[in-house]
Amino acid sequence: MSEDDNNTFQFNSTPLKQDFNTREMIIKATEFFDEYKTEEIQEMKRKGFQFLKIDFFEVLEFDIELAEYLLEYPKDIISIFEISLKDMLQIPKAPHIWLTSLPDNERVLIRDIRAEHIGKLVKVEGIVRRKTDVRPRLLHIEYLCTNPSCPFCEEKLKIPQLEDKARILKACPKCKSPVDLVHKELVDSQSLVLEELPEQLENSADQPKRLNVLLKEDLVSPFKDSKSNPGSKVYVVGFVKEIPIPTRTGGESVNFELVIDGLYIDLVDEDYSEINISPEELEQIQELSKKENIREILTRNFAPSIYGAEKIKEAILLQQFGGSINLKSDGVKTRGDIHILLIGDPGAAKSQMLKAATRIAPKASFVSGKSASAAGLTATVLKDELTKGWALEAGAMVLASGGLCAIDELDKMSDEDTSAMHEALEQQTISIAKANIRATLRCETTVLGAANPKLGRFDPYGDITKQINFPPALLSRFDLIFILQDEADRKKDDLIANHILQAHKDKSLTKTELSSEFMKKYIAQARKLNPQLTQEAIVKIKDFYVNIRNAGTGAEEGRMKSVPITARQLEAIVRLGQAFAKVRLHDKVTEQYAQEAIELLMYCLEKIGIDPKTGEMDIDRITTGVTTSSRNVYRQIVQIIDTLEQETPEITYDAIVESADKKGISKAEVDKIITKLKAEGLIFEPRKNLFKKL
Repeated sequence: MSEDDNNTFQFNSTPLKQDFNTREMIIKATEFFDEYKTEEIQEMKRKGFQFLKIDFFEVLEFDIELAEYLLEYPKDIISIFEISLKDMLQIPKAPHIWLTSLPDNERVLIRDIRAEHIGKLVKVEGIVRRKTDVRPRLLHIEYLCTNPSCPFCEEKLKIPQLEDKARILKACPKCKSPVDLVHKELVDSQSLVLEELPEQLENSADQPKRLNVLLKEDLVSPFKDSKSNPGSKVYVVGFVKEIPIPTRTGGESVNFELVIDGLYIDLVDEDYSEINISPEELEQIQELSKKENIREILTRNFAPSIYGAEKIKEAILLQQFGGSINLKSDGVKTRGDIHILLIGDPGAAKSQMLKAATRIAPKASFVSGKSASAAGLTATVLKDELTKGWALEAGAMVLASGGLCAIDELDKMSDEDTSAMHEALEQQTISIAKANIRATLRCETTVLGAANPKLGRFDPYGDITKQINFPPALLSRFDLIFILQDEADRKKDDLIANHILQAHKDKSLTKTELSSEFMKKYIAQARKLNPQLTQEAIVKIKDFYVNIRNAGTGAEEGRMKSVPITARQLEAIVRLGQAFAKVRLHDKVTEQYAQEAIELLMYCLEKIGIDPKTGEMDIDRITTGVTTSSRNVYRQIVQIIDTLEQETPEITYDAIVESADKKGISKAEVDKIITKLKAEGLIFEPRKNLFKKL
């Protein structure tokens, strides 16, 4: 067979006879098993398997006519294969045939399946959006006639259940006597909902189509099996069949739902290698990576309609390249995805940057937080209309696993919804336990978020962190947080206005040197690499980490030492260093890349990680929402109250203020701490301005 035969297969010009010789086909099937499947059949006998995998192209190589009949009359030929295999194995029940492949001309897009495909074999690809639990399905019902003189009183009547509505026998077809139900044959069944792949849509505005898939017996899987879990990219080979849509009155409907009765399901390789890169394009990519100003070239070609913001553009580009997953020997996995959050005033082009990122990411989805919920982002459990059972449906972050999920208006989501993202951002899994379903889904997704300040616009004279309406636990999971302030600057405003107006006049000004398709391929090629830290880079990062952590003020009496950065920022530096290496298609993270990663991280931390009271870096400002200096004031007030309690049974407000003033603590801070201590139940106020400890 030539290489092209593995892709397409055309019928002979002469039509096939429908009334083929069954005995002849069984002989051919037996010969095929003897020639191609001897080892697999022996393994079936040894391990007790009830299925056998058959590759269509093996059948084609063995006998072209048999392959033609398999495509034209698939149900009949597969039944013949099963009968032949049953006779060879000499077992009472026929095993199942798994048809693992089909020619490319039998591959159909979900949106293109029509009535003409009913009864035909098709191969479809998609993302599993929903998955039900495994439930028994009726296959056969066996009856015995109650009339002793009827031959069916000893010979069982076997009624196959080929449709979705059960066929119940009320009387013997021969003597019309009542019948007894003696046996029901049930098989495991499961329903999936497949959604079209993003790359199969003509444009990003198209609504992805969905299709139900029915799996039976050996093809069903529990939720712990990742092969068909929501978010997995799979292909299915099976028959197209029609199911009537029930009417409200329960009568026969003229409308039908198309579903696929699956013969085989398997994962599609989901890495970036599936993006087709020609040898010429690969040579261009390698040449481009050798240029000294490669980062400037890529940044210039990312969102050229947005003026300035080079640091942010560079960071978003690095996010597309990402770091490398680090799976340690004890099973602990460290994520390689870089999460970025943009917080800025309205009109700062945040949404435009998110949209631009989805255009160059090889796999991406865009979500608006205002219209998104925890279920829509992560996963949910709902009733399945087809099987009437509970089903697990994946959300946007699970469906974007292995790619980018851009979430706009993140501040418009409720605390309950944003808290559902915590596990997805750090552990990169989604755990769900609802109804009778417990599952853990993969969510290896890079998140690019955008949000507005608490009051809609930043107050340039106020504390920036107090204007960020985000839980500290969520903020700490972002590697880079950028603050975008829209401040009046005559020179900068003149440049922005000129850029926008000139772009309206001449659209060619925003034309890029590199197309978005080429940038996708460049990123896809770079993401195949797994850069490792050099010893020089390790020393550089370690020295920086140790020095900056010990650069805070000393732990004086009654005071806590500030923590400039934590291990989370250390991991972020490693990821950024790997991304810098990938940009140049290098497999080593050098000292230079480590230094560039440190500078980019510090650029972000200096905006929001500086304690305004001490002027020092304090990561607690981001991770917990409370600075170390605030904690120190709290501890000093508590110590003052403890000291005063030992001196006098009644602690007056004036005494607390006087002692605090000696330590440089203002009256406003004293009032704030006293209110907090009363709320926590540590002190109470029996009379006005008189306090006692509990």
